[in-house]
Amino acid sequence: MTTHVKSSPATELAVKNYGRQLVPGQRSLLAIHDLATGTRRVILETNHLIEAPNWTPDGEQLIFNGGGQLWRIGLDGSDLQLIHTGLLADLNNDHVLSPDGRSIYVSSNDGHLYKIRLDAGAPVRVSNQHDKPFRYYLHGVSPDERELAFVGIEGSGPEARRNLYVIASEGGTDRRLLDSAKPSDGPEYSPDGRWIYFSSELRSSKPGHAQVFRMDRNGGEIRQFTFDNRVNWFPHISPDGSTIVFLSYPAGTIGHPPDKDVIIRSMTPEGENVTDVAAFYGGQGTINVNSWAPDSRRFAYIEYPIGRS
Repeated sequence: MTTHVKSSPATELAVKNYGRQLVPGQRSLLAIHDLATGTRRVILETNHLIEAPNWTPDGEQLIFNGGGQLWRIGLDGSDLQLIHTGLLADLNNDHVLSPDGRSIYVSSNDGHLYKIRLDAGAPVRVSNQHDKPFRYYLHGVSPDERELAFVGIEGSGPEARRNLYVIASEGGTDRRLLDSAKPSDGPEYSPDGRWIYFSSELRSSKPGHAQVFRMDRNGGEIRQFTFDNRVNWFPHISPDGSTIVFLSYPAGTIGHPPDKDVIIRSMTPEGENVTDVAAFYGGQGTINVNSWAPDSRRFAYIEYPIGRS
């Protein structure tokens, strides 16, 4: 069963052209999936590229990025608002809310991490300057908000290394969790703060062929959870710790590109009972960050159909 909710027209979203754009005839559908009933409800349909919804801790709104900016919307598709982010207008799809919902931590395309108070809009940089090329991409905020987990890209070009790090949420020394020539991405804390789930090519013989892993908070006890021939990205664990959803690409996909036939799958935190939840046209931007509802029953994601849905 699929229910559609009439959304604001695309002209009301007023997203500027920035970065990747949709192709002619393509749309962004911001949807909510209910695991208990298997229903999908679209709350916003737009001709602009929007990405990566977060669900606010009070359960009342979703936050997403579009045009280098952040937006908020009610669950019924109403009250669409631009979030003031000060001088930052180059934000990508790596943004995570603080546990209390008062702040959002973001990745800017200048390569740095910032904290933004949602009631103030003045960004504060929390990442470090480096002597050599280094870029930060945020994915996780610890449950106590003391720490951020991020992807650090060292160097540039084909020789760049993509590893996992943590840093104090108020700024401090970068602490490396992995040191490998094989890239990792999407580090996210478990609700109890003990584990970090992530995507990686650590044990892959095919470049770009990521699977889902888990490590302890200090970078040890690494365990792999998916082993199929598909390419699996961005594990997101529910607030009650019972369920993980992740994005699964067709075999042979390199990285996590846009515009693919993808599947959102679910499994237990121990990697059991892998189940297909939703199949659609999407990929990059669909579910890059945690988008679970506080009730651990629903999650938000974005589809990118071309032509009729």
